[in-house]
Amino acid sequence: MKTILLADGSFPVNPVPLSHLAEAEMIVCCDGAAEKLERYGRIPDAIVGDLDSISDSLKEKYSDRLFPDDDQDTNDLTKAVKWCVANEITEVVIIGATGIREDHTLGNISLLADYSSMINAIMLTDTGSFRVYDRSVIIASHPGQQVSLFSIDNKLKITSTGLRYPLNNLALGSWWRGTLNEAVGESFSLSFSDGQVIVFLKYPELSRDGAE
Repeated sequence: MKTILLADGSFPVNPVPLSHLAEAEMIVCCDGAAEKLERYGRIPDAIVGDLDSISDSLKEKYSDRLFPDDDQDTNDLTKAVKWCVANEITEVVIIGATGIREDHTLGNISLLADYSSMINAIMLTDTGSFRVYDRSVIIASHPGQQVSLFSIDNKLKITSTGLRYPLNNLALGSWWRGTLNEAVGESFSLSFSDGQVIVFLKYPELSRDGAE
């Protein structure tokens, strides 16, 4: 079952996340994201969070699918992920987790590292995708695709093949260190011994008629 987790950031305008939203069999909303989803023309299957950003009218309308969580030690996105795990959902596409506030954006991207041990998650934005890898990996790509790498662990060292600017046992000691790279072929590989790497892949450019 294709499950979308819609956060309460900027609602997507890019056709890539919108196509995933259109194909969703289940949509789990973080609190006030339900308002945006309804304006888009879809109905939430579940609304999770502390429910401080959703109108009373929608609370009443969707009272049968509200799942309040008042835990103040985490955010609504994490609450929604944990709800999915508790309901035996093993894979989610996270949309709307960036934009509006840069601090929320950075926090939500970094949280992907926490989610990787709980659920298979990919985060889609209006420019590309974020996914966490916790072991060496070969990633499908295309020539010229822009790639950035991030790590929460500043001791992690990574080696790459198939990138324009090769990484040779490079420590990603700060968040800029692995950014603005580029694939040279149909795939690239990342080798690291332990830890987690967050990989950003920019979407292919679209022509005016929507074709690649």
